[in-house]
Amino acid sequence: MPVNRYLAAPALTIVPPERALAGAVTPPGSKSITNRALLLAALAKGQSRITGALKSDDTILMAKALRAMGVSVEEPDATSFVIDSKASLSAPDAPLFLGNAGTATRFLTAAAAAVEGTVVVDGDKHMRKRPIGPLVVALRSMGIDAESIGGYPPVTVRGHGGFAGGRVEIDGGLSSQYVSAVLMVAPLAEGPVEIALTGPQIGARGYVDLTLATMRAFGASVTQRGAAEWLVEPGAYRPIDYRIEPDASAATYLWAIEVLTDGEIDLGVAAGDFTQPDAHAREIIARFPKMPAVIEGSQMQDAVPTLAVLAAFNDGPVRFTGIANLRVKECDRIAALRQGLNRIRPGLASEEEDDLIVYGNPKLAGMTVDARIDSHADHRIAMSFALAGLKTSGITILDPGCVAKTFPAYWDTLEALGVEMREVDLNNGRVDADIRPVDDLPQGE
Repeated sequence: MPVNRYLAAPALTIVPPERALAGAVTPPGSKSITNRALLLAALAKGQSRITGALKSDDTILMAKALRAMGVSVEEPDATSFVIDSKASLSAPDAPLFLGNAGTATRFLTAAAAAVEGTVVVDGDKHMRKRPIGPLVVALRSMGIDAESIGGYPPVTVRGHGGFAGGRVEIDGGLSSQYVSAVLMVAPLAEGPVEIALTGPQIGARGYVDLTLATMRAFGASVTQRGAAEWLVEPGAYRPIDYRIEPDASAATYLWAIEVLTDGEIDLGVAAGDFTQPDAHAREIIARFPKMPAVIEGSQMQDAVPTLAVLAAFNDGPVRFTGIANLRVKECDRIAALRQGLNRIRPGLASEEEDDLIVYGNPKLAGMTVDARIDSHADHRIAMSFALAGLKTSGITILDPGCVAKTFPAYWDTLEALGVEMREVDLNNGRVDADIRPVDDLPQGE
C-alpha cells in the first residue's frame, strides 16, 4: 500500500474500531523545534546536522526558503537535514513563499533584518490573513526597514547586512512566535539586545522556552531578566549536531486514542520527557471521562482541539478558557471546533466570547450520525475530529490531506493501529451548507 495514500482523498469516513487499539508508534519530530533548529543552523558558520526532524509541509517550506537565501540544505534521509552555511543569508531572487507556515513566516521575517538587500516574505491566502503587525512594529523600532500590508503578509524587509543593538519592546499577546523571532535574530546585532514584553501576557510561553533552549544549544548567550525581559549578547551561532525530540502535539492524538479505546500505545518516549508545552495535556487526557470542568488552555494551545473533541464524550461539560489565540491560527479554531462538534450533535458546543464550552455526552459513543467535518484546511481540526470517529459512526473528515502540514503519516498511523477508513467521493454526496468555508471564518495569526 502506498505511504500517505489517504492524503489525496477528498474525504475520509472513520469506522469505529471494535477493539482496543494497541501498538508502537513513533511520533514525527517536533515542527516547532525543527524550524528553530533549521534557522539557527543556517545562521551558524559551518555544517550542522539535524536528526529526528520533521519532514512536512511547514519544514519543507522553511528548508526551501533557506536554500533560496544561499544556504545548502541537504536531506540524506527521511528525518535528517544537513546544513552548510557561511553564517549569513542572502537576498533571494524572488519573494519567499511559505504557504500557511506561521513559524517559518515569522522567523524569516526577523532573520531578513541581517540580509544585505530586499526580502519579501509571503504566503498563501490563509497566511495573508494571519497578523504579523506586532513583529513588524518591533523590527521597525530596532531601526529595521520593514513594512507589511495592513499588518499582514506579505512583509518587505530592506536589510543593510546588519542592525544595531538596543532595547526593543514587543507585544507577544497574539503569538509567542513574534518574541521567538526577535530573540533568534538578536545575536546578529552589533551590540546587546534587550527584549521586553509590552505586557505580562504572552501566547504559549513554553514555546519561548523552547526557543531559548535551542539558541543556547547553538551557542547564543541569553539571560533572563525578570518574567518578561531578556538580554541577548552579540555573537556568532556555532554549528552543531542536534537531535529533535518527538512532537508533543502529535502525541496528544495518540494519548487520546488510548483512553477512547482502552488501548495502549508505546510512543517510545515518556510524557515527562517532552520539553514542549503541549505535553501537559497528558495529565488531562488521563482523567477522561472525568476531565476538569474548566481547562485553561493558553499554554498548550495546539492540544486544545484534541481535548475539545475528547470532551464531547466526557461525563460532564468542559469550558476551555485562555484560548483567544486559537482564533488566529490556521483558521479560527474556536469557531471550527464549535461548528464541527455541532455537526456531530446540535448543541454539543457553544462559544461565550473567547471561551469554548463542550457539553459532554457519553451516549454519543455507539451512535450513528451524518457529520461531515470541514477541516478548514487546518491539520489540527482534521486530526482531532478523526478521534470522534473512533466512538461514533458517520464522522467524515473533509480535506484529509491538510494533515501533511505537520503529520503526513497520520492516516497511515491510524490504519496501522487497526482503524478502518473509507474514502468518500464528494461528487456523489453532499456537503452540509451550514459549514462555512475557511475564507468565511475570522482569521489571524
